[in-house]
Amino acid sequence: MRQLTTTSGNPIADNQNSLTAGARGGVMMQDYQLIEKLAHQNRERIPERTVHAKGSGAYGVLEITNDISKYTKAKVLQKGEKTKLFLRFSTVAGEAGAADAERDVRGFAIKFYTKEGNWDLVGNNTPIFFLRDAYKFPDFIHSQKRDPRTHLRSNEAAWDFWSLSPETLHQVTILMSDRGIPASYRTMHGFGSHTYSLINKDGERFWVKFHFKSRQGIKNLTNKEAADIVANDRESHQRDLYENIEKGNFPSWDFKIQIMTDEQAKKLPFSPFDLTKTWSHKDFPLIEVGVMTLNENPKNYFNEVEQAAFSPSNIVPGISFSPDKMLQARIFSYPDAQRYRIGTHYAQLKVNQPINEIGTYTVGGAMNNGMYEIEDKAYYEPNSFGGAKENADFLEPDMQLEGVMKRYNHRDEDSDYYSQPRDLFNLMNDCQKSQLFNNIAESMCGVSDFIVERALGHFEKISPAYAAGVKAALKK
Repeated sequence: MRQLTTTSGNPIADNQNSLTAGARGGVMMQDYQLIEKLAHQNRERIPERTVHAKGSGAYGVLEITNDISKYTKAKVLQKGEKTKLFLRFSTVAGEAGAADAERDVRGFAIKFYTKEGNWDLVGNNTPIFFLRDAYKFPDFIHSQKRDPRTHLRSNEAAWDFWSLSPETLHQVTILMSDRGIPASYRTMHGFGSHTYSLINKDGERFWVKFHFKSRQGIKNLTNKEAADIVANDRESHQRDLYENIEKGNFPSWDFKIQIMTDEQAKKLPFSPFDLTKTWSHKDFPLIEVGVMTLNENPKNYFNEVEQAAFSPSNIVPGISFSPDKMLQARIFSYPDAQRYRIGTHYAQLKVNQPINEIGTYTVGGAMNNGMYEIEDKAYYEPNSFGGAKENADFLEPDMQLEGVMKRYNHRDEDSDYYSQPRDLFNLMNDCQKSQLFNNIAESMCGVSDFIVERALGHFEKISPAYAAGVKAALKK
């Protein structure tokens, strides 16, 4: 057996689990292999994004209509506040020239230009994702991209990875369902997906999920409908978004949140920070917050859409992180990708600039356009000559972490990959189930029998009817 190593030849003992403080995180910066994998992935292709390469964008506004001040002190989330934003939609797996109407998860990334700096909420059109640990993210993306030998997309690679990683089943079921191909960006929901936290003026922390519900309603495409569209228009989503905004038909979404207290989180039968799981709307009902509307098209696609740079590391006082392993890694990976893809001072580009005054000593490097001013001798911190200073008023409340630092096998803590996909499957009507079965069967074209059988074994554990339906579709 060949030993798996780092690029420097160091042997790797565990390539499945990131190094965390306790089974539920957070992730340790000393996990050099996690960082190397993510940093290398960000540099695999130029100049387009490695992931979410094909996208569309528009400006808009977020208006807060309900009082949630008991949960957060963030100014952007106070009742009556109106905040300009830029939203970039995207497909995930395809390249920059991919067709819009492909079966794929859609990116839903929002940059809010708040009075306290930019807040970036980087999510998808699904409330979950394929993985719960970013250690496997580069491997997952490789399985979705082109085979380096044939330069063709591989159903075999996708299903091999999915069937060997059963935590993907929930997202795979959504992807292969009737919601796998949105008819347009306007007719799909958006989600922050990760668990974040809100902090109120008393220093109390609440776990939160962010939801954006389309006021246009949900509309999706079948494989046949999508194929007909792609044959005539590879930019169908871009065209729909641009033309509707130009006509004044401004799309909007209801902004809602789910809230969980720390006490509730400790009693939950699964980790509330697991990106492959949803929170029950019965136990954690949606709370109305406001409305998001898109009302302005970019003037220059390259400058404003292609160079838009998002990162979940961009937060404001009153909004913060959680021990979500995927989120923790993205906090590093996203800005690192932008530094490589666009340049050192990508934040100085107009679409990425905050509206508030900037005080930083990070001035060296390419692309500095002079936006960051240095006061005489104050070009480092601390100094005796003035300049920007830290402010302890913005310290967050402590977050209690647990456990011994080691590589925890996430499958030991939670091996229930089937109950939430089962709940989703049971909600589907007969027509939706039929589409699910047929979509899976089509996506398995060319996949080896042993991989198909492995996948069917997982479907059987979700529901015998699930497996039987896929088997029947495969025989057609």
